[in-house]
Amino acid sequence: MSLDNRPIYTGGCQCGAVRFRVEGALGDASICHCRMCQKAFGAFYAPLVSVRGTMFDWTRGEPKYFQSSNHGRRGFCANCGTPLSYTAPDGMALAIGAFDDPQGIAPLIQWGTEAKLPYVDTIPNLPGKDTMDDAEAVAFLAGLVSYQHPDHDTEQWPPEERS
Repeated sequence: MSLDNRPIYTGGCQCGAVRFRVEGALGDASICHCRMCQKAFGAFYAPLVSVRGTMFDWTRGEPKYFQSSNHGRRGFCANCGTPLSYTAPDGMALAIGAFDDPQGIAPLIQWGTEAKLPYVDTIPNLPGKDTMDDAEAVAFLAGLVSYQHPDHDTEQWPPEERS
């Protein structure tokens, strides 16, 4: 919380080149199934939350933008490609997955349901396994060195040395 008791949120891209800070209450979180959002996120849908009415800053770097329509543009990291923002005439929204702590940002509505992929609603019915339940994954991860930015602000990124 800030000194005036407003919530503070931080986040950024996978490589750490672009970071943001939001101070104030987030707007309604949503997911959008429209084909434009599917392509922009390379995913089944785009999870977004409005930052309209907050104090928002890019704290490290800035995104590159793609004008996806005459009404909207999409911000992404030019280094790693992480989708970060969607700006329309009514304000900007950020990708929920780009927040350092996305767990508390639950979508409240779905948009663009006419383009919803037919199997999205059945995904929760698929069998699930923890990563460490897969012997091949355990062996693979034993030698893995992550270059992904941690889920908190850092003074400098990337670190001086990478192993």
